[in-house]
Amino acid sequence: MKNMKNSTRIITALALIATLCSCSLFKTAQKDEAPVAAKETARELWTENTTRTVATNVRYEIDLDTLTGNGYTFELPESMNADIDSLLNSWQARNMLHKFDGEGAESEPVQITDTMYAKRLAALPTIVRMPYNNMVRACIDRYTKKGRSQVSYLLGISEYYFPIIEEEIDRIGVPRELKYLPIIESALNPKAASRAGAKGLWQFMFHTGKLYGLKANNYIDERFDPVKATSAALHYLKDLYDMFQNWELAIAAYNCGPGNVKKAILRSGGSTDFWKIYPWLPRETRGYLPGFIAASYIMTYYEDHGICPMKPELPIATDTIHVNRNLHFNQIVEVCGADIQELRALNPQFLKDIIPGENETYVLRLTNNTITKFVENEDTVYKHNADKYFPKANIEKMLKDAKENNGAGNMIRHKIKNGETLGSIAIKYRVSVKQIMKWNNLKNSNIRAGKYLKIYK
Repeated sequence: MKNMKNSTRIITALALIATLCSCSLFKTAQKDEAPVAAKETARELWTENTTRTVATNVRYEIDLDTLTGNGYTFELPESMNADIDSLLNSWQARNMLHKFDGEGAESEPVQITDTMYAKRLAALPTIVRMPYNNMVRACIDRYTKKGRSQVSYLLGISEYYFPIIEEEIDRIGVPRELKYLPIIESALNPKAASRAGAKGLWQFMFHTGKLYGLKANNYIDERFDPVKATSAALHYLKDLYDMFQNWELAIAAYNCGPGNVKKAILRSGGSTDFWKIYPWLPRETRGYLPGFIAASYIMTYYEDHGICPMKPELPIATDTIHVNRNLHFNQIVEVCGADIQELRALNPQFLKDIIPGENETYVLRLTNNTITKFVENEDTVYKHNADKYFPKANIEKMLKDAKENNGAGNMIRHKIKNGETLGSIAIKYRVSVKQIMKWNNLKNSNIRAGKYLKIYK
């Protein structure tokens, strides 16, 4: 009888939570920040009620909005609204995926209980915590209802990108579930560009990309390079983990910057739990970790929701060559018979179909068939219509334009605080240590509290 009463209470509580959630989760027109007094009340309620047991060894974490009704809104990641038609029109999709056969993409969503969601998330073999709450549920619902076709696409295209990401994960030594982050960042689109100017699979901003070695100039933007951008992103995440000693906070900082996470920690009273600092984070970051958890869930349990992946062809065999001379994609097309769209898709980092290789060696990815023809006719390829594609009058300007921009803009005077290093300051402003040293004529990394540094943004 006691067990029956407990079960009844749980079911009643879950029903109440679902009802309240439907009224509060998407009130985006409400004021983003609640009054201070309301926040304090919310914090107290959160502390008292954050965890409820719904099944053996399963934790159900209650949404702050449900408890307080104070309208702490969050934004779904941009990638969840990615245009499926545009994704399906990419070269990779057209050449590696079978079209929808109508099986699964349009089938009726399957009804799953909150308890089952919590159990499934708890069963995932992850290092990053995967709790279940109303924010996570909202993101899962997005994928399992409106986003079913997108999930089918993601499952198929991941056969191409996940091996690239997993290889870097193993090399760098970070949690394997981080491979799902590019789903939230870009919907696995290497040419994705956000409203804020972030680009590529991992949505690097310009300065952060430069900090982690990604070149960006008029001819090349390595934020679009799947391999280099993946390596840079995972190193950045590892650095953020070293800073916070917490993967949830590292993921949050990847989205909004470590400075915003540190502010949220201070405003929460010093908590280092993402779900407790949630009200003090930017709106887009409040939805970022829930979106990541939802992506991890749906990429694992898609079959339980009646979603069928787009069936991938065997990946097209590719390899890389080193280019140390100026080269235009049209030279490869005209001599080797390659497809221009194929070249652009495999090498999205080259913005103008040009590789300015005279002063620097670059890596070019080609299909194995094209590589064979290129190697057999290498000198012919470079000489083919060279005067047309690289007139002598334009070469000097091209090479000058291909040099990296130092990124100097508005100057900020930063007062050095106790405990700060050039590395932590660089991360804060999303610039590189080398840039700070150059701007301030520093011969080494030694700095003193109380002094000022010039930072250009």
